[in-house]
Amino acid sequence: MDKTKMTPPFFILGSLLAGFSVSMGAFAAHGATKFMTEQQLGWMEKAARYNMYHALALFVVAWALTRWTSQTGLLNAAGWSFVAGVALFSGSLYIMAFTPLRLGYITPFGGVAFVLGWVLLAIVAWKG
Repeated sequence: MDKTKMTPPFFILGSLLAGFSVSMGAFAAHGATKFMTEQQLGWMEKAARYNMYHALALFVVAWALTRWTSQTGLLNAAGWSFVAGVALFSGSLYIMAFTPLRLGYITPFGGVAFVLGWVLLAIVAWKG
């Protein structure tokens, strides 16, 4: 499998998610304090923090795809687990911060996706 075709999606997604995280964090710190409650701001901060951690994890996946080319299946699964985790974990917290919807029952599924991604990376490193 051509490794150059596998790396860019995770590098691009990581870049976009990192930029989004910075934007949301800055908004929470500077613009949202006027109309959000402390609880909403807390959700925003936590969402942006975990969003950033896992944007950086996507860079690790992109790098690992160039190093462990025999493990593309597991690495792709790890990358998409991180993307799903950001969507479910951070996404549900962002929605809760901005709307009256309470999606806290979705947030743990994102956490499970994050853990799965990290476990898959550990397996790749162990096998690598």
